[in-house]
Amino acid sequence: MPKTTATPLDETSKAIIEQLQEDGRRSYADIGKAVGLSEAATRQRVQKLTDAGVMQIVAVTDPLQLGFARQAMIGVKVIGDIRVAAEDLAKLPGVSYVVATAGSFDVLVEVVCESDDDLIGILNDSIRAHPNVRETETFVYLKLHRQLYNWGTP
Repeated sequence: MPKTTATPLDETSKAIIEQLQEDGRRSYADIGKAVGLSEAATRQRVQKLTDAGVMQIVAVTDPLQLGFARQAMIGVKVIGDIRVAAEDLAKLPGVSYVVATAGSFDVLVEVVCESDDDLIGILNDSIRAHPNVRETETFVYLKLHRQLYNWGTP
């Protein structure tokens, strides 16, 4: 199992990340002004942070605006090696998040679907059909109240 170690960040790096969390399209010059660095130094810091895997700069979409009306979290109980099942489930179309857990479920799988019919299809044809899946429980999202991506900053 790979060892996970935290990358220590100084206050300037945290401030750069916070600037990008507020607006991922903010220019290096504007970020530099806010954190007290030159544009070039800011660009280098951002590159080091992305190269180290500390952060990614991505567009976050709203599934509802893109025609995906149904989201759900599916708790999965597994027979055998949960890592194998988790890796297989992570490859399925429509799956946006997979995590191995301790507790009532071995794996949690988040799916984004166009409709309830699509959700039933993913459940029956893909997830429940997996040879290592013993049992599932589906938690359909009714309303998303909060979703943040600002870990590690004030």
